[in-house]
Amino acid sequence: MALIKTVNNKTPSFGKNCFMAENATIVGDLTCGDDCSFWFQSVVRGDVHFIKMGNKVNVQDGAIIHCTYQKCPTTIGNNVSIGHKAIVHGCTIHDNVLIGMGAIVMDDCIIESKSIIAAGSVVTQGTKVESGSIYAGIPAKKIKNIDQDLFEGEVMRIANNYVKYASWFNDQ
Repeated sequence: MALIKTVNNKTPSFGKNCFMAENATIVGDLTCGDDCSFWFQSVVRGDVHFIKMGNKVNVQDGAIIHCTYQKCPTTIGNNVSIGHKAIVHGCTIHDNVLIGMGAIVMDDCIIESKSIIAAGSVVTQGTKVESGSIYAGIPAKKIKNIDQDLFEGEVMRIANNYVKYASWFNDQ
């Protein structure tokens, strides 16, 4: 069973059909929707501010979601994939977004819908990623618009696949 802790009288709240790996850590003021998954060694800390997640959010292995005390909560929309070892901190991520492996999204960033943050990128504080774009690099900059094939083939495919992967574990 995942480590799920109440902090400051705030207990994580989960929608239907969520998967939590045995060594995921989920604490404090988290509210998430249906079909979310928290994979091995992921950490979601709603101890210093709230974290809200929509439906079909997957927090992959080693990823960290946190906030800034009394300043920056974290809000994540629907159909969002947080890649392996990514860090999402005190920001807003809209629907249908892929945060690549090892990427960092810092405080006060807004990642608009249908976007990809490339693996290893650093989205610096206060950056607004425009809808339908791919950002990459350190610091992350727009490299191109996302086409429909890439959107369906990556953003939506990964979000849907993680619901399927979670079902493999929930069935045991």
